[in-house]
Formats: sequence, C-alpha cells, structure tokens
Amino acid sequence: MVIGVTKHCKNYLHFNFLLNQCPPARTLSSLPKLEQAVRAEVETKNYGKIPDLLNSSESCRSPNPFSFFSSFPQNLRVQIIDEMLQSFIYIRPRNKPNIAYSHLLSYTLESSHPLPLALAILQRTLRSGCIPVPQTHVLLTSAWLDKRKTHSVSNILLEMQSIGYHPDCKTCNYLLSSLCGMSGAGCIPDIESHDIVIGAMCRVRRTAEALNLMKKMVVKYGLTPAQGTLLKLLAALRANREIWKAVEMIEFLEKEGYAVGFESYEMVIKGCLEKDEYVLAGKVAMWMTERGFIPFIKVRQKIIEGLASIGEWKIACTVRQRFTELGS
Repeated sequence: MVIGVTKHCKNYLHFNFLLNQCPPARTLSSLPKLEQAVRAEVETKNYGKIPDLLNSSESCRSPNPFSFFSSFPQNLRVQIIDEMLQSFIYIRPRNKPNIAYSHLLSYTLESSHPLPLALAILQRTLRSGCIPVPQTHVLLTSAWLDKRKTHSVSNILLEMQSIGYHPDCKTCNYLLSSLCGMSGAGCIPDIESHDIVIGAMCRVRRTAEALNLMKKMVVKYGLTPAQGTLLKLLAALRANREIWKAVEMIEFLEKEGYAVGFESYEMVIKGCLEKDEYVLAGKVAMWMTERGFIPFIKVRQKIIEGLASIGEWKIACTVRQRFTELGS
C-alpha cells in the first residue's frame, strides 16, 4: 500500500511539474470563470467533478471550457484527456458526462492534431449512450479528409492503438455516416471517396446504406462506379442473400447507361442459382448476352437444368438458344 501511495505521489508531482512548465496562452485569472474552474479540477485530477461543473452552468453559451488545453504540449494533452475519459467510465448515470464529452470532442476536432484522439473521445461518447452534436459530423469529416491526404484508412484507425484505444463498430459506423454527408464539409466526394465508404459498408454488410450511396453517386454526382466497388456491393448482397436487390442494382445501372462487367453478371447469376431463383437467373443471363457476354459453361448448364426442374421449358429453350447463338 505504501509503495502504491508513493508511486501515486510521484506521478502527481510529475503531472503538476509538467503543468507548471506549460506556457499559458493567458494567465489563469484572465480565463472565463468556468474555464478556470475546469482547469483547477484538471490540475488536481478531480476529473469526476467536471461533469457537475458543466451541467450546472450555461456552458453551451460560453467559450469551450477546455480551451486552456491549447497551451499544453500534445503528449500531455493526450495523457490528461485519456485519464479524464477513463474516470468518466465509472460515473452514473453513464450519460452524465454528455456535455463534457461534447466540449472535449469539439475542442479536439478543431485543434491542429485532431486524430486519433478525437476518435477515442467519440468512442467513449457513443459507449456512454450519448449522441454527439450534429456539428460533429462536419468537423470529423474535415479532419478525416485532411488526414487521408497522407495516411491510409487502416493506418488512421490503427493509430487509436497508440493511445490505448481500439476501433470498434460504433465508432466506425459513426465515421461512415459522417463521410456519407461529406459534402456538408464543402467537399464533393469523388469516385475514391465513394469506393472507401461503400467498401467499408459492405465489409460490415450495411447493404441498404451502400445501395443508396451508390445510387446517389450515379444520379446526384454523375460518377461512374468502379467495377471493383460494384463487385464489393454485389458480393455483400449475395452474402446477405439479398439477390433481388442485386438484380435491381444491375437493372438500375443498365438504365443509367453504365457498362456492367462480366464478373458482376456472373456473381449475380450465381447468387440467383444459390437461392433456386432460376427464372431470375435466366433473366440476368439474357441481359448478359445482350452485352456480348456468355456465362461459363457450368453456370449455363445450371440455369437450363434449373429452369427445366421447375417446368419452365419455354424459358429454358429460349435461354439455351441464345447461348448457342452467342457461342457459335
């Protein structure tokens, strides 16, 4: 116990030494009263009192009460905010630190180095059951797009581990929803932007959102989806056994004048066959032949045999004749 107390005292003294070395942008007395009060609790590590301070004040009308962090070195800022987030975990009710989370997130996203710290704050906010203010979507999107100029998606997310946090579905889903509205940040998403977001949605099988986003990129922005992006979406729909939606997407793209590739047609036909949707498979196969493509021989045989097995002899004969004409 003595060793533990001694260690705590050493850490506390070191912490206060670092705080005293920070060149303040303003003197403590010149800070707004709420900011002074919050800084005093930070200096004594009484983080649990901060939510009460903010909840009992009109903090939404005041300057951000964490603005004093700007005078701290980046590593010390990360350390303090991490300790603060960890202390908030034990507060009940869990959503009590909501205003504190909101101010921390706003301050961090508007700082010069918002990521990955902002993602850690976002994660703790969502896990507490709180909902970030709408402006967070725009700020997060701006920070993400700026970081993406020099870092890959995986690297940005994995940077959370460097400060003791790990990406999770809630955090990534919130990020995805922010990027879907990235035009609100004054940035018109391009083909690569859509590929990143649709690909990520498909990995977690959020097919409804992915479908809507692909239609939006075609209709609203006039962009042509990359073949790889379409394949990711069709593969996710096939895995979800939503093959009718996959067929509808091909039909939509056909009407919009988009040249659907061989692999996409083949994937959708296989999905139809897996669900014993033989008539639908024949329909897609006919579209495919109109593009000059012909399915692989095993797929052709399954289509004909499947149609015959359900008594659709007329359709089977029409499809087989079309295959013969194209193959000759």
